[in-house]
Amino acid sequence: MQIGSSNDSAAVKAQYVTSKSYDVRVNFHDMYSTNKLGYSNWLISNYDIRKGMKVLELGGGPGGMWIGRHEIISRCEKFVFTDLSEGMLETAKKNIGEHDNVEYRIADIQDLDFDDNSFDVVIANGMLYHVPNLDKGLSEVRRVLKDGGVFYCATFGENNFTDKLAEWFELSGEEFKPNHNFTIQNGAKKLQGPFDDVTALVYEDSLHITEVDHLVGYLQSLASFKAVLNIPFQRIREILVEHFVDGAIDLPKEYGTFVCS
Repeated sequence: MQIGSSNDSAAVKAQYVTSKSYDVRVNFHDMYSTNKLGYSNWLISNYDIRKGMKVLELGGGPGGMWIGRHEIISRCEKFVFTDLSEGMLETAKKNIGEHDNVEYRIADIQDLDFDDNSFDVVIANGMLYHVPNLDKGLSEVRRVLKDGGVFYCATFGENNFTDKLAEWFELSGEEFKPNHNFTIQNGAKKLQGPFDDVTALVYEDSLHITEVDHLVGYLQSLASFKAVLNIPFQRIREILVEHFVDGAIDLPKEYGTFVCS
C-alpha cells in the first residue's frame, strides 16, 4: 500500500508491475513509522475471518500482509488472492505459499469472474483510488459478497506526508496532482450506495525519519511523483536536509480502513 500522487494510469501500472518498488515503500514505512504495531497487523486485527468462510482479496499486490498468517488462511474454506499484475501474483505465491484452499487469479474489480453471493469477506486495500470506474467496482464487490458478508477496504487520508513533501519541492498544478479519488474523508459517501452499514476506522501513525538517503530512495520509488524523479539525487537530498530538526524529519501519516456490510 502506498500513497499515490497522480491519476496517471501508466504511472500506476509502472509502480505495480513487480514488487521491487513496492517493497522499498513497505520497508521504509516499517522502519520509520512511529506506531510499531504495524499497519498490516492493525488491518488484520480488524478482520472477522472465521472457520469455513470464503475470502476474496482484490489488488493484493505481493501478499506481504499474509506472511506468517497461515493460521488465519487455514480457517478459510477458500481464499482467493487476486491482482491485475502477473508479476505481483508470482511474488504473492512465494510469500503466501501453495495451499489446497488458496487460489491465485488475475482479476479486475470492475469485472469480476465470480458468481453472485460467493464470498463471506472481500478485501481491497490501498487500491480503490486507482479504479477508473469506482461505482462499477463497488457494485461488483457487492454482487459477489454474500448477504451478511463484510467488505474491508483500506485507504489513506487527504492530509498526508506526500502533500508536505510537494510543498518542500514547490510542486503544484500538473507537477503534483494528489489522488483523492477514494480517501478516509470521502470514502464513506461512495460506499454508502452499495452498502447499508459503513464504519471508518483510523490508524494513528506518523513518520520519524533519521536517514535522509532512505527518504530519497522512497521518493524515487514513486513513479507517480514525476517531478521529483527528474531532480538529481544530490539535489533531492539537499532539499530534504533543510527540513531535518534534531537529526530527524517528522511527517504526518493518515491511514485507515472502512468496514462495510
